[in-house]
Amino acid sequence: MTQDTALTRFQQDLSAATTAEQAYGSLDVLTQELIGVKLFTVTAIDMEAELARRAYTSDPQSYPVSGTKPIVRNSWFAIVHDQQECFVANKLEEFSALYPDYELIDSLGCQAAMNLPIVIGGTLVATVNLLDAEGQYTEERVQIAKEHLLLASVAAFCVAQRFTG
Repeated sequence: MTQDTALTRFQQDLSAATTAEQAYGSLDVLTQELIGVKLFTVTAIDMEAELARRAYTSDPQSYPVSGTKPIVRNSWFAIVHDQQECFVANKLEEFSALYPDYELIDSLGCQAAMNLPIVIGGTLVATVNLLDAEGQYTEERVQIAKEHLLLASVAAFCVAQRFTG
């Protein structure tokens, strides 16, 4: 499938979404088509309360949508929140100290991670979290994410918000 075809289908699916899960699901499908992903999640960020909440998951059995967890100010936070840049790690060792659940992530066959910031009004409101096999997030795939998935993520978040309040 070409990038243009994938983006057109995303736009159609997102426009037809009637739930937050469908909105994020359309982004999940687009991500799968453009760069590939084993585990796809979206985490909503509440900076005022300093809490994070998983809003969507592609694997509810292993990685369910659940309650909140406190935001941890570490090097990942500095990249994604402060700099509003993508975080990329292509080996488990590159993110295991930053992700308390790295053992579960590894058990799912995921040793590479990419986190895309969703920024609205200059504020980080969510992250899109991509996990896959070691080495998955090459420079080419990161560039595709920056060119296509960042804007698509903002769109999916905005549509999802319509249904979540």
